[in-house]
Amino acid sequence: MSSRSEQTRNRIYEAALEEFAQFGVAGARVDRIAQAAQANKQAIYLYYGDKDKLFSTVLGRALDELAEAVPPSSETGDVADYIDRLFTYHQEHPSILRLLLWEALEYNQVPVPDEGSRTAHYQEKARAVGGMGALTGPDGKDVGSQAVLLLLTGLVGWPLAVPQVTRMIMGDEPEALDRVKSAAVAAAQAIAGQA
Repeated sequence: MSSRSEQTRNRIYEAALEEFAQFGVAGARVDRIAQAAQANKQAIYLYYGDKDKLFSTVLGRALDELAEAVPPSSETGDVADYIDRLFTYHQEHPSILRLLLWEALEYNQVPVPDEGSRTAHYQEKARAVGGMGALTGPDGKDVGSQAVLLLLTGLVGWPLAVPQVTRMIMGDEPEALDRVKSAAVAAAQAIAGQA
């Protein structure tokens, strides 16, 4: 692919990321994506297919970028460091959580687009988290690394995904989100301390 084509694809990706994060799949408009990307609609359909495929590709690429930027700290076993880096990444890239929320609202069927490859990715992350420490339930049994990963991602994602609830609970002061991040890191340390 020529560098000009690659530049066009990247502009379409960036424009689609913003459009889908703001409006979801149903509300997104290919015309607005094309205008923001300085591309024509035909290029979008040529490179990405229909709007659903474009959304799936955009979300997949955003998640790949997240995975590359914030791998679990399986080598060091530092779950608190992982949660700190994950929280920071989501603060700097709020579109990813919005895309996931739109996916949950608009693709509530099972499976979601590309679920198989994403499931494999999450299972790999769960194995890495499993190397960071185990968490036992009230019955003394290991709850499993998948449950720990889901809990940890919830600690990071929920306060950022619902800023209105975070504001109502934490208040409007600028350092409120820093306190939430510190609480998530402390919770991750406590979980890892149970190993």
